[in-house]
Amino acid sequence: MSNIIFQRLDDSFDRWDELLELILASFAYMNGGIDPPSSALSLTPQSLKEKAKNEIAYIALDGDRLAGCIFCRPETASLYIGKLAILPSEQGKGIGRRLLALAEATAREHGLNVLRLETRIELTGNHATFASWGFLKTAENSHAGFDRTTSIEMRKLLT
Repeated sequence: MSNIIFQRLDDSFDRWDELLELILASFAYMNGGIDPPSSALSLTPQSLKEKAKNEIAYIALDGDRLAGCIFCRPETASLYIGKLAILPSEQGKGIGRRLLALAEATAREHGLNVLRLETRIELTGNHATFASWGFLKTAENSHAGFDRTTSIEMRKLLT
């Protein structure tokens, strides 16, 4: 893990195709297992670039290889965490935990003491992982057009 470098995305970043590949590889296990399908499937390199302009994003680099990312969006009372993605070959090495630590620091910089995320109802493994990182389930939500719960909201209070 010592060779992993974390950096905030800025205007000099130009590896949008690779970043999209990373997100799609990380989220691939969901394909066919969640309904509606992941919003990651509708991302393009250009829409990721726009997302990074409107949000705060960090990447994890293993040498020159993109190993992970996280997108953060300040809200009124919380910092929303989206597109936390780790290459499958890099999972379990603490990269996600380190990216969340950057999100916590970002929240504090914005005067926010809560991290918020949403995860699909079917992804019970994700629920358990986020719970082990200090997140608590706070709501159940439905995507437009669905009459059943399709996702849960989880929050972490920062101390």
